[in-house]
Amino acid sequence: MSELRKKFFTAPLLKIIKRVLPPISETEREAMEAGEVWWDAELLSGKPHWDQLLGMGPPALNEEEQAFLEGPVEELCRMINDWQISYVDRNIPEHVWDFLRKNRFFGIIIPKKYGGLGFSPTAHAEIVTKITTRSTCVGVTVMVPNSLGPGELLLAHGTQEQKDYYLPRLADGTDIPCFALTSPEAGSDAASMIDRGVVCYGEYQGEKVLGMRVNWHKRYITLGPIATVLGLAFKLYDPDHILGDEEELGITVALVPTDTPGVSIGQRHLPALQAFQNGPNWGKDVFMPMDWIIGGEENVGKGWEMLMSALAAGRGISLPSLSTGGAKMAARMTGAYARVREQFNVPVGRFEGVQRRLAEIASIAFVLDSAHKTTTRALDEGRKPAVITAIMKANATCGLRQAIIDAMDIHAGKAIMDGPLNYLGNVYRAIPVAITVEGANLLTRSLMIFGQGAIRCHPYILQEMLAAENPDHEAGLDELDKLLPKHMWFQFKTLCRGIFHGWTVGLFASSPRNVGHAAKYYRQLNRYSAVLSLVTEFSLMTLGGELKRKELISSRLGDVLSQLYLLSCTLKRFHDDGNPKDDLPLLEFSMRDGLHKIEVNLLEVFQNFPRPFIGQVMHFLTMPWGHSVHTASDRQAKACAELLLTPSATRDRLTSGVFLGTPGDGVDIVEQAFDRVCASERAREKLKKGGIRNLSRDNVEEGLKKNLISDEEAEILYDAADAVEKAIQVDHFEHLGGCAGTVQ
Repeated sequence: MSELRKKFFTAPLLKIIKRVLPPISETEREAMEAGEVWWDAELLSGKPHWDQLLGMGPPALNEEEQAFLEGPVEELCRMINDWQISYVDRNIPEHVWDFLRKNRFFGIIIPKKYGGLGFSPTAHAEIVTKITTRSTCVGVTVMVPNSLGPGELLLAHGTQEQKDYYLPRLADGTDIPCFALTSPEAGSDAASMIDRGVVCYGEYQGEKVLGMRVNWHKRYITLGPIATVLGLAFKLYDPDHILGDEEELGITVALVPTDTPGVSIGQRHLPALQAFQNGPNWGKDVFMPMDWIIGGEENVGKGWEMLMSALAAGRGISLPSLSTGGAKMAARMTGAYARVREQFNVPVGRFEGVQRRLAEIASIAFVLDSAHKTTTRALDEGRKPAVITAIMKANATCGLRQAIIDAMDIHAGKAIMDGPLNYLGNVYRAIPVAITVEGANLLTRSLMIFGQGAIRCHPYILQEMLAAENPDHEAGLDELDKLLPKHMWFQFKTLCRGIFHGWTVGLFASSPRNVGHAAKYYRQLNRYSAVLSLVTEFSLMTLGGELKRKELISSRLGDVLSQLYLLSCTLKRFHDDGNPKDDLPLLEFSMRDGLHKIEVNLLEVFQNFPRPFIGQVMHFLTMPWGHSVHTASDRQAKACAELLLTPSATRDRLTSGVFLGTPGDGVDIVEQAFDRVCASERAREKLKKGGIRNLSRDNVEEGLKKNLISDEEAEILYDAADAVEKAIQVDHFEHLGGCAGTVQ
C-alpha cells in the first residue's frame, strides 16, 4: 500500500511541490533557521495551548537588578539634560559618559566574570525603557552596545581568547563598539553587499600571517564616529584557494580596532536631528589576521547566520524598550496635561474627541507594555523567538508613532514649540529612525512576519520544502511520503475547526479556567487562530511560491498574526496582574481594537486574494457574517481616558518605569500641576457653584471674598493656579539668536 501511494500519489505531488513552492536560498534558509518558534507556532496551529503562555508567570527583577534600576539608572536620568544634549551640544557630556562607564551601563548583558553586570533580558529592557523616557540619545547610546553588537556576538560565537580580551574592555567602556553592516548598495538586503575581503598572507606585528585584505564602505553606523572597535560584516573570497576549494566563502564578521591602518572613520550623520553618534566609515586595503574573525577561522562564511541569531533576540529588547517607554511617557504626560489644560472652562481631557485619543494612547501603552513584558520573559528563559521579535520591533515602533502623534494633537502648541519644556518633540523626530533600522518596518511587515512565520511555524511545510529540494530523489520522496498523511490530517482538523468557529463566531471556543471577564476574549483569539490557520493552508496550497511575491496579502496576514500575539500578551498581563477590575476599561478597549483590526485585515485578504473564487470561499467558510467585533464604544473610550485623567493605581501601573523629571523641567512642571489640580478638585467645585468657573489667582481671591472657600482651600487653589500657569508655558528664544537663551 505504501509503495502504491508513493508511486501514484506522493511522486506526482512531489513534482507539483517543486513547481509551486519557492526554492529556499541559502540566505533565506539561514534566516529561517535562526532563533526558534514559540508562541507564534501555537497561534498558527489553530488551537493555542494557553497554559504554555500563562504558566510562564510575570517577569521579575532580582534584588541586584531592582537596586540598579532604583539607584544608578535613576541617578543617570537626573543627570541628563536632553535639550542641552540634543540641541545645544549635540553630544553627551563627558561627565555622563564617565558615569555610564563607571557603572557598567555598556556591560548590562556581559557576564560578571568578564566585568559586566550579567543582568537578565527583562532587567536590560527595563533599564533601556526608563532611560529612553528621559533621553532618546542616551537610551540609544546604552542600547546599542548591549544589543546587536560585538558584545552579543562575542558571547555567542567568540573564541575564549576573544572573550577574555574584549568583553572586560567592552563592559567598562574602555572599548566603545559599533557594528558595521549597512552599506550604500545594500540596506535591508545585506546579502547583496559589495564590501569584500580576500584571503591572503600579509604582515602583522612584524610577522607574515594568514589573513584577509578587506575593502568596505558602511554608513548609518550608530556609535561609529566614537567607536574603538568595529564589528564588520563583509563577503569573503578565496581566489587562490588557500583555505580550500571554494572561492566564495560568504558573509563573514570580524572585530577590527578602528586605529588599524586603512580604516577611516568619517564625520557624523544627523539622523532626524538626533544627537546620538552615528556615521559612515571606510576601509581601504585593510589587512587583518584570520583570528580577528569572531569565532576564528572556523566561522568564515557564517556571518549571516550569526547576525540572524543575534537579531532573533535583540530585536525583542532594544527598539521595543524605547517604544514602550515612549508610549508610557506619552500616556502619563498627555493625561496630566489634558487634565490641567482648560478650554471654555473645561479640562480638554473631558471633550469627547480628546477622550477617544486619550483612550487610544492608553491602549497602545497597555498593549506594548504587555507584549514587551511577555517577550522579555521568554528571553529570560533562553528562547530566541525570531518571528515574535520581528513582530515586536515592527509593531512597537509603529505603536509609538501613533501614540506620539495623538499626544501631540492633544498638547497642540505645547508640543510643537521646541525647548527644554517640550518633552514630546524630540521623541517625535526620533520615531522614523526607529522605524527604519533593524529591518525596516515595510520589509519586516510584508516579507518577514508572515512570509517566514507561516513556513517556520507550520508543523510540516518547511520539512516538505526541504524534502522537495533533497538532491537524493528517493530520500526526498520517502520523507515526503511520511509527512503527507500527517499534513492531510492537520488540514482536515484545521478545516473543521476554522469553519466551526467561523460560523459560530467563537461562541463555543474554549478558554482557560479562572480568567473571569476575559474569557470571551480568549475564545475570540482561539477563533481567529483557527481562522488564520485555515487561511494559511488555503494560501500556501493555492498560491505556493507566488505568495512570496504577494506582499500585500502576506503583510495583512502578518498583521493578523501580530495582533494575535499582542492581544495574547495583553491577556497574559491582565492575568499576571490578578485580573484587576479597575483595569477592565483598558482591557476592553485594547481587545476590541485589536480584534477589529484582525477582522479588517482578513476581509481585505478575501477581497484582494489573487484567486477571487478562493477568496470568496475563504470568506464564506470563516467569516460568513462579516464583522462580528465592534471597536470600543464611546462609553468604554471615556472610561479608558479617565484612567489617565485621574490619579489611581491603574494609572501608576500603566506608566511604571517613566522617569518623572527633575525639579523645574517640563515633565516635573506638568506632573506638579496635575497633582495640585487633582488635590484642589473639591475646592474648585465650591467656586463653580458660586459662578466662578475659571481657575486664576484673581478668581480665587474673589471666591475668598465671597466666602465660597476657606483660607486653607484658597491656598490649595492658589498653588493649583500657579502650577497650571507654569505647565501651559512654552519656550521662546532671542530673535535670530539661536537657542542660547530661554525665557519661561
